[in-house]
Amino acid sequence: MAATLDDKTRTEIEAAAFRGLVAHLQKRTDVQNIDLMNLAGFCRNCLSKWVLAAAKERGADVTYDDALEMVYGMTYAEWKKTHQTPASPEQQKMFEDTKPLHAAISGHN
Repeated sequence: MAATLDDKTRTEIEAAAFRGLVAHLQKRTDVQNIDLMNLAGFCRNCLSKWVLAAAKERGADVTYDDALEMVYGMTYAEWKKTHQTPASPEQQKMFEDTKPLHAAISGHN
């Protein structure tokens, strides 16, 4: 049975969990976005788009580049240069095969 929480406490818990997920993904630079997409249907870019959508819903002045930096802990260009590896043909095929299962992001699908 789920605990009964007031909205403020629930929001704080969800925010802390999100920060934990982001910190974990920033630490696991060995995990490529395509692998996340293929296995879970979302990646760091999806999280960035969710951040951007939430910011826009609240009228916050956040750009997609800002959201990417919040999730990656650095600019996207720096992350790609430092950590991204080319996707194999097998990864690319799996990406295409799993597209129907990829995350839906408000304003981006």
